[in-house]
Amino acid sequence: MILPIYVYGQPVLRKVAEDITSDYPNIKELISNMFDTLFRAEGVGLAAPQIGLPIRVVVIDLDPMGEDYPKYKNFRKAYINAHIIETSEETVSMEEGCLSLPGIHENVTRAKKVLVRYLDENFEPHEEEADGYLARVMQHEFDHLDGHMFIDRMSPMRRQMDKGKLNAMLKGKAHCNYKVKTVKK
Repeated sequence: MILPIYVYGQPVLRKVAEDITSDYPNIKELISNMFDTLFRAEGVGLAAPQIGLPIRVVVIDLDPMGEDYPKYKNFRKAYINAHIIETSEETVSMEEGCLSLPGIHENVTRAKKVLVRYLDENFEPHEEEADGYLARVMQHEFDHLDGHMFIDRMSPMRRQMDKGKLNAMLKGKAHCNYKVKTVKK
């Protein structure tokens, strides 16, 4: 089932998400719906707060990049109760966008490598080191779990330049080709 994506201004996007337990209702169905929503919106990552749930669940699907980057072929994972344990000192700047911030794309500096701890769909624990694009997507999505958005990492000048788009979103105007839930004024 395709779920609406919550757009900038929705309070859930600024809340710190809660860990869940294995008895969380319908978690496998939720993860499946999150992947369906992500696919429909043509994104690579989606965090539960972006669909209105303040829980620590993220899905990442890098398979569409598999033709250009073979290591991402068939890469499709869910991360439950995900936390970044360690980041490298080395950083990389790259343009990012966000399904909750349609129409905004800006350069963001992030750690080149991360070490993450999470549970998979079967609530089995994992520790994983990631680098490159996967590390970037993890940091972006895991930021959502801590109530942060990539605009928080932009320079004040760049954020000021995007103020008109942000204000439009606050007024319920979001232009994209997927279903959204905006703030009602």
